[in-house]
Amino acid sequence: MKLLIVGGGGFRVPQILSVLANPELPLHLTEVCLYDLSPERLAVMKDVVDQLGYRNLPAITTTTDMVDAVRGSDFIFSAMRIGGTSGRVIDEREALARGLLGQETVGPGGYAYAFRTIPEAMRLARTVRTHAPEAWVINFTNPAGIITQAMRTVHPRVVGICDTPIGLVRRASGIAGHAESDIDYDYIGLNHLGWLRSLSHEGVDLLPGIIADDDRLDRLEEARTVGLDWVRAIGMIPNEYLYYYYFNRESVEKISVGQTRGEFLQQQQGAFYSAAAADPHLAGELWTRTHDEREATYMAESRDEGEVRREEDMGGGYEHVALELMTALATGVPARMILGVANSDAPSLLIPQLREDAVIEVPCTVDSSGIHPLNQAPLTGPELGLVTQVKACEELVIDASLSGDRTLAWRAIASHPLVDSIGIAKDVLTAYIDKNPDIERTFNA
Repeated sequence: MKLLIVGGGGFRVPQILSVLANPELPLHLTEVCLYDLSPERLAVMKDVVDQLGYRNLPAITTTTDMVDAVRGSDFIFSAMRIGGTSGRVIDEREALARGLLGQETVGPGGYAYAFRTIPEAMRLARTVRTHAPEAWVINFTNPAGIITQAMRTVHPRVVGICDTPIGLVRRASGIAGHAESDIDYDYIGLNHLGWLRSLSHEGVDLLPGIIADDDRLDRLEEARTVGLDWVRAIGMIPNEYLYYYYFNRESVEKISVGQTRGEFLQQQQGAFYSAAAADPHLAGELWTRTHDEREATYMAESRDEGEVRREEDMGGGYEHVALELMTALATGVPARMILGVANSDAPSLLIPQLREDAVIEVPCTVDSSGIHPLNQAPLTGPELGLVTQVKACEELVIDASLSGDRTLAWRAIASHPLVDSIGIAKDVLTAYIDKNPDIERTFNA
């Protein structure tokens, strides 16, 4: 069985390979292929993996040729970053300069990331359709919901993953005193825009009890981030990325001070790749040190100064979700997880107000026959309004990227709930096109 990692020179690749090194892995992997546009980054990652001492890994191959990479693949993990961290810095700074949120998955910055990524994601989807039509593409390229929905127009065996929803479920289950596998739960929304609405054991919903208890609720970072009083007001636990919607003014103010996340990563990872290339024998040590610093500063703008994530707040990375999904599809051992799937993948539309092909995030069961979304309670009220508005904008982003239509791109940004001026929306789009060659190429091809 061949696994392809798209973006194989990326910084987080060793995290994926670490879970594949488990000697009890119930998969017969014969090859893991790392594909990237940069041979230099591939060489660094190969040194890192060799020095971290992972055992029981299958043969690791590298290539810069997409067709060679895709051919013969059974599973494809897609984690591409078109434009690198320098593109992210432009996405963030041009938004912040206009008083808008500068974040890589939410708002104008997320849409800029999509504008420069969708053309390459579609090239991958077409290559898979031609050279590995039975392969499953497990997408964690951000903004994941948009990229997954775009790729599915070409290759239907594309599924989006994210570790934040299932991490929330697992932490909440632990607080309730149960394993996630023993709990039934209701979660629905879009990527980085969803809510945990029930958490049941033997027919009894345990979530209201958690929400009513200060000590237990405070153990959930999502609740601390948006405030215990707001969680009680809405009666559900929001995905951590809802912080940017609930505290847009505050988050823009915090992100505007000092380095953006993109600037931090550009400086940090740029230094890592340069140092590892200069001293290949230190690549593993340098990666470990850089990785620890990166994780400790994740979403720092949503926490009080000096607060760090406690170990109990961590729900496991996306690499564990990807492995669990791949294992269920390959072996038939059933699994349940929250995935990015089409609205129509369930027997009836999961959110009737959205298009059939809209990619949403809901709990699913997975086995060798495929991915089976589970029906959830209807989405209503302000949460439904927010989801429908954001999804409509995401679909404009996809249409704009595929057609090169600047007017559709302007409409997408201007219609986002965190953008309060159509003039500023047009201005930031113009800046993105002028300053980022990858976005300029999308709209001037």
